[in-house]
This record gives sequence, C-alpha cells and structure tokens, in this order.
Amino acid sequence: MKIDHSLPLEYSTKQNGLNIFGFWVFLAAEIMLFATLFTSYFTLEHRVGGGPSGTEIFEITPVLMETLILLTSSFTIGLGVHAMRIGNKKAMTAFFVITLLLGLGFLGLEIDEFITYIHEGATLQTSAFTAILMLTLGTHGAHVTFGLFWGSAILMQLKKRGLTKETANKSFIFSLYWHFLDVVWIFIFSFIYLKGMM
Repeated sequence: MKIDHSLPLEYSTKQNGLNIFGFWVFLAAEIMLFATLFTSYFTLEHRVGGGPSGTEIFEITPVLMETLILLTSSFTIGLGVHAMRIGNKKAMTAFFVITLLLGLGFLGLEIDEFITYIHEGATLQTSAFTAILMLTLGTHGAHVTFGLFWGSAILMQLKKRGLTKETANKSFIFSLYWHFLDVVWIFIFSFIYLKGMM
C-alpha cells in the first residue's frame, strides 16, 4: 500500500482517504436523522396537553454547564488530533482521555436533567411536546454514549498498536463524529432550550 508522506497520517493512503469520505457520507445521513427530529420538535413544541411546557421545565444553569462541557470537549479532541499530526502519542492519548471524561460528565448532567424532568411530570407519555423533547435529547445522548465506547476502543488500539496510519485514520474519523455531536448540541441549545425559555 502506497503511503503519501506529504499528507497527514490519517490521509496517508488511498484507503484512509476513502474511509474519511465514507464517514462524511454517514454524517450526511445523521444530519437527516437530526433534521427530522428538529422538524418534528418544531411541529409539536406547543402541544403540551395538560403537561409542562419548556418555559416551566427548562433551567439555564444545567444547560449552560452541559454546553460548556461539550464545547470544551470539542476543543480537547481538536488538540488531540493536532498532537496526533505532530506524532506526539502521549499528548494525543491525554487529550482523548480528557475528551471522554468531559463526555462522561456531559452524559451525567443529561441523565440528571432527564430525572428532573420526569419528577416534574415531563415523560414520554405526558404530551407530544415532552415525547419529542425526550426523543430528541435521548437520541443525542445515545450518540454521546456510543462515542464514549468508540473513543475508549480507539484508546485501547492506540495503546496496543501505537500511532499508525490505521489508528490515526480511526482517531480522526472519531474526532469528526465528536465535532458533529457538538454541532448538534449547539442547535439543541439554541433552538430547543433558549427558544423554549422565551
């Protein structure tokens, strides 16, 4: 397999480039999934029935904490990719571990938020609004959970195999996925939480 040393390690072979392109195609499908969820949310957000509305259950402090944590994790995964590109496996590993710990912290806050909503009477069965809210937030949370397992698997491969063209490719693709989750969260923060608090 021919390696192009003028390119970053994650793009250094034709197969690596195809893997990254294929992942962009996958992300396009993910965009459609979340676009469908957002469209459904905007259609159902005022159908609260006898249940609570967004202005009644949304609180700015936990949402800001979740946002800060996830945006910080996007920064640390970027630092991890930079460390990978300069061949610093130790720094790369450290930044990936920090990213996953931040992701775990975000997930903990989101689970606590779900528990709070349920105690306030906002469940899947309460109304169309609470159902689509839980579904949208839950889908994003499930993606973060998957990302935690995926990132952990990459860290194990890095420890076992070192920084190779294959592990670099997988790590870079994971970073794209993590950035995608952050972008989706910005939409959730802006168009669900902030809009719902008004």
